[in-house]
Amino acid sequence: MAMSESILDRLVDRFVAHHARFNPVDASFIGWPGHDHRLPPAGPEAAEEERDGIAALLRDLDALPPGADPAGRIEARMVRAALAHASAALDHWPRAHQPSWYTGEVAFGLISLLLPGARDIPPDAVIRRLEAAPAFFAAGTAMLAGRPTPADWCERARRECAAIVRLTQDLRLHPSWSEAWAAPAERLAKAVDDFARGLDGLPPGEPACGRDYLALLMREVHGLPWSPEEAVAMAADAIAELGSLCDAHPARNAPPDVAVEPDALPASYRYWHERALAEAAGLVTPARDYALTFQPLPDWARGVAGELYFLSYRCPSALAPGAGSIYWAAPVAQPSIAIKQTHALHHGSIGHHTQNARARQAASRLGRFAGNDCASGVALLSAGTMIEGWSCYATELAAEIDGFYTPQDDLASLQAIRRNAGSVLADIGLHAGGWGLERMRSFYRDEAGFPAGRIWGETTRNSILPATRLMYWLGTHQIKELRREIGGDPRVFHDALLDFGHVPVSWVADEMRSARAPAP
Repeated sequence: MAMSESILDRLVDRFVAHHARFNPVDASFIGWPGHDHRLPPAGPEAAEEERDGIAALLRDLDALPPGADPAGRIEARMVRAALAHASAALDHWPRAHQPSWYTGEVAFGLISLLLPGARDIPPDAVIRRLEAAPAFFAAGTAMLAGRPTPADWCERARRECAAIVRLTQDLRLHPSWSEAWAAPAERLAKAVDDFARGLDGLPPGEPACGRDYLALLMREVHGLPWSPEEAVAMAADAIAELGSLCDAHPARNAPPDVAVEPDALPASYRYWHERALAEAAGLVTPARDYALTFQPLPDWARGVAGELYFLSYRCPSALAPGAGSIYWAAPVAQPSIAIKQTHALHHGSIGHHTQNARARQAASRLGRFAGNDCASGVALLSAGTMIEGWSCYATELAAEIDGFYTPQDDLASLQAIRRNAGSVLADIGLHAGGWGLERMRSFYRDEAGFPAGRIWGETTRNSILPATRLMYWLGTHQIKELRREIGGDPRVFHDALLDFGHVPVSWVADEMRSARAPAP
């Protein structure tokens, strides 16, 4: 056993090195040293090199004996899922064909070095990434030239180009600003303009990945036991039931929620975060040994946060988390229900905050960092059903705390569950059902109840990143089903679930069921 686990450890080491080679911005967010000066390799030769690395890792993974314990089994499954995803994406949905991959990697290649954190960033890292960006953009222009590309993907990239230009200007507001950044920042701004102009006139392309690729992501990456059609049927049933509950809810005609003004947001976030930590302690062990500090969005980020994937709460670096992290409050008034449910529960307190703290102690090494927020999503897509499934579930779990939710909160929770179930239909409808982006948008607006200001960005991102929106409701559904099956003390169940880290709920369910089964 020791030998096979040692072989697996070495294979994981090789996978980590491979992943960091092709995803150096991810490496910065995760905390792997040695990559902060780089942007990803781009161009046809990079794809071939990545394919060769995947093939070698898969050959050695296939030769491994079965894992002897839960951590070993999950570790091997995580490696296989990540390689299956990367291999299929290269063939059917290459990131190098997505304009916003280039803009996102450049923007967050810089932001990953500008965010406050526990680890030391090499002093020349910002300069070297600034200097690397023009060649990266030039490679992108060459790769995209004449390639059919959805118009909305180009528009998203143009908006991110404008945000990068603002970021180069607002770098002077950062506490670490150095005059040595000025000249390469100016060169980057010029390269951004050139890249944006290169998007003009690209022929229209298809925003759907197709059923086969989507089904592979659901089966091999998320570990889901359902076909796309089965998932749609489940979600449609849930939408109908939830719609009836919302229509009959006593709070449906309540007055509008009170908005909290920007100056009061950090204190409001903190109050509900602390209250949830205290009052949910009988349901799950909350993370109290790792601090969240609630602060206004910093000046250097205010001009770019709206157009970029700049999160209020970002998963701390898994390998260098320090003693705490910062939760940003955007400078706009927010409804009190959203503060309680989205910020205090989904992201803070017993949601992502507790989940991420627990994951950093997981036995699976990949489970410790797979859910790290990176440029456009989490580090490994396999983390999705647990990451988003748990955080949405945590918002529902608060209903079990006596007196925590008002009737209006309860209705808002049901409406959020219904939106997430609707997102299953939309994700699968776009990528496997022939919907198209406009039908997806009308569904979000007229049937799922998404706020109008979110719909364009949400649907465009869904089209670029298939199988990322369905993981919210399906992950929550799996957790609730597993809890009904396992039973027992809720705190014991929830703590055991979170101890596995950022891994698919399906695989955790396999291990928890196996642990309960009588010995042969």
